[in-house]
Amino acid sequence: MQIFTKPNFNFIRWRWHAIVLSLVVIGAGLGYMVSRGGMPLGIDFKGGSILILKFDRAVSEDAVRKALEGMPGEKVVQQYGPADAHEILVRLPQTVQREEDAPLDQSVRTATEALQRANLGQFEASTEVVGPVIGAQLQRKGVLATLFSILGITVYIAFRFRFSFAVGAVVATFHDILVTLAFLAFFGYDLSLNVVAALLTITGYSVNDTIVIFDRVRENFRSMRRDSLEHIVNTSVNQTLGRTIITAGTTLLSVVALYLFGGEVLEAFAFTMIVGIISGTYSTVFIAAAIAIILSRQPEQAKVPATTGSDTPNGGARKSGNRKKSASQA
Repeated sequence: MQIFTKPNFNFIRWRWHAIVLSLVVIGAGLGYMVSRGGMPLGIDFKGGSILILKFDRAVSEDAVRKALEGMPGEKVVQQYGPADAHEILVRLPQTVQREEDAPLDQSVRTATEALQRANLGQFEASTEVVGPVIGAQLQRKGVLATLFSILGITVYIAFRFRFSFAVGAVVATFHDILVTLAFLAFFGYDLSLNVVAALLTITGYSVNDTIVIFDRVRENFRSMRRDSLEHIVNTSVNQTLGRTIITAGTTLLSVVALYLFGGEVLEAFAFTMIVGIISGTYSTVFIAAAIAIILSRQPEQAKVPATTGSDTPNGGARKSGNRKKSASQA
């Protein structure tokens, strides 16, 4: 499928404008997170309780969610198991940090009492409490998973292409993560394991898109040796533009469908993917390529036609020396 016929857009011309725009968005996001005391953490990281309710009849998620409206903090309500099992899973935030302050399962008791008052029918409840120690371990593992994935990407690109390209890809990857975190903070989403999974997914997606362009740059180096690096990179971006739009567009349609119809459980994951896909496509064209050009920049060699020895200063010196030698021999 061909979208463009020999596109010739000057993307590289806008690289500095794009870098400034990205810095503004990232700076605003970091400032907003600092003003709120950091990125808000979900139940998976800061601890909480999982409550599995088995009702004697069909009960909707909205009815359970409405019954728990009076409880503070983020709550996740979702269908659990097959529909005919009449089971609902509820994730509750941890409201106390120390057991001496109050029992860690206090939120479970409060939720159970609220559900009984709502007259949703008879139910059995099984609970699992995730303490803050486990939450801290999940935070550490999530950060390590992200850093190790970026390290592996750096080694791969540096080995396959050149080091400046690897730096450009890594900067673009961090750009995508920071921009996505900024938008998550702006729209009030918490950092959960689903969000971490989405961040790792868009990391791989963005790098894959970057490698496609860098691979075309490497191919064009062979046939465009006398052209500037800016022209080669811009040509490569235009040559892969149709593929980039098709890939990003189809993936974006899928995650938009998840966001609209996937329910509350997948909402944060889908939102992260939407922002990440847009940011990843943007950073591949403007950030990764721009950083690679900046780090690879070398003084352009003068493009002069090949000359004979008589036209060069050295050649003239050699001839002069030969004449002197002939005269002395004479």
